[in-house]
Amino acid sequence: MTDSAAKPGVGADQQPQLKRVMGPGLLLLFIVGDILGTGVYALVGDVAGEVGGAAWLPFLIAFIIATITAFSYLELVTKYPQAAGAALYAHKAFGIHFITFLVAFVVMCSGITSASTASRAFAANFFEGTGIEASKVGIALLALGFMAALAAINYRGVGESVKLNVVLTIVEITGLVVVVMVGFWAFTRGTDVDFSRIVAFETGEEKNAFLAVTAATSLAFFAMVGFEDSVNMAEETKDPVRTFPKILLSGLGIAGVVYILISIVAVALVPVGELETSETPLVEVVKAGAPGLPIDAILPFITMFAVSNTALINMLMASRLIYGMARQHVLPPVLGTVHPTRRSPWVAIVFTTVIAFAVIIYVSTSASSNAIAILGGTTSLLLLAVFAVVNVAVLVLRRDLQHEGKHFKTPTALPVIGFVASLYLVTPLSGRPPQQYIVAGGLVVLGILLFFLTRAINRQLGIRNGQITDPAHLGSGPE
Repeated sequence: MTDSAAKPGVGADQQPQLKRVMGPGLLLLFIVGDILGTGVYALVGDVAGEVGGAAWLPFLIAFIIATITAFSYLELVTKYPQAAGAALYAHKAFGIHFITFLVAFVVMCSGITSASTASRAFAANFFEGTGIEASKVGIALLALGFMAALAAINYRGVGESVKLNVVLTIVEITGLVVVVMVGFWAFTRGTDVDFSRIVAFETGEEKNAFLAVTAATSLAFFAMVGFEDSVNMAEETKDPVRTFPKILLSGLGIAGVVYILISIVAVALVPVGELETSETPLVEVVKAGAPGLPIDAILPFITMFAVSNTALINMLMASRLIYGMARQHVLPPVLGTVHPTRRSPWVAIVFTTVIAFAVIIYVSTSASSNAIAILGGTTSLLLLAVFAVVNVAVLVLRRDLQHEGKHFKTPTALPVIGFVASLYLVTPLSGRPPQQYIVAGGLVVLGILLFFLTRAINRQLGIRNGQITDPAHLGSGPE
């Protein structure tokens, strides 16, 4: 992207169109690879801890809610096939620049908390794989080191990041296939399998059944996020109006089936108590299902590579969103600084990495013993808030007759259901722990403070108050 593309006032129609290179196969791989990841690798045990052996139920409900919201995204992405996503839809629907900024900043924050979740999972699996005794401080330090390494990769440039992403996606999918195959292998060989556990519904004394399911669903939803990123590929997809609906729904369906299979395998092979207390639950599953095979020694390293994919994609996205907002004068201009030789937004990379450091340190020193659950739950909290906005936006934008055509149109009831379900899972009524609101609230307050600080800076520099005039350019880096 050239510098002119990032400046306010330069219309998208003056820019060259992106090359449409993604067919159905590549788009499906992108969507499946983006959804599958840290959530299922790290949070199966925590979900089981909320509802007992019926861990597949929250994943199923999360899949249904994600699919309902995906229908709203499908209507919007086929109506406005631009690489922007939720910020663009909020901008077109409401026309209030502060709301557009908040949506973009919350999406950025979700990327940071998702990457932080992956960093904790990376550290836990490192200690599991190497056999080194893990301590709370050791896991935190390694997670911070991992995040610093991601910053270095992003600093070198998006080209290196995208190439690494392809390799990590393949590893990510391979690891999950291994777990499912081990489960089937164990079932056929008569290994110690207890199928009765998968229908055993157990909740804590302080929660009723409904609250336990919604709390588990709000956590399991973290495993389903990622499908919304595919809308950023709209301008590079061949015939998006026809391709997106069937491919996005197929990708969600594949991910949903994989998650349900893994949750069934996990509970049938490992008692819920052991799953809940382990930071590497799928390693415990492989140990129980294939005790005579060396797979359990390999899986921690596969998991490390797999969660690296989640972290890399999200930190890349977060730094580019910060860069884009700075270039459109809604964040301090220093955050839009580009390195003269690497052509990477190095200040935005440092900024997002420092926020990730703060989040990791906070959850590592909190009273809660499960930092991964806090971080994963915070990510789903932030994105569910965005999904609530998108479900409203799709209904508001039906008044935009200028773009009416042969685009996909979702049944009106689905956005309504999606809004109510997403909003409910955002509220404390869903059984979320307070730490998730503390992390999410702190990040949002930071964004609001920076927004008004930037307005003051703009006045000093004689710049009219900045506005996100073109959300389609928010996620683009300088390369």
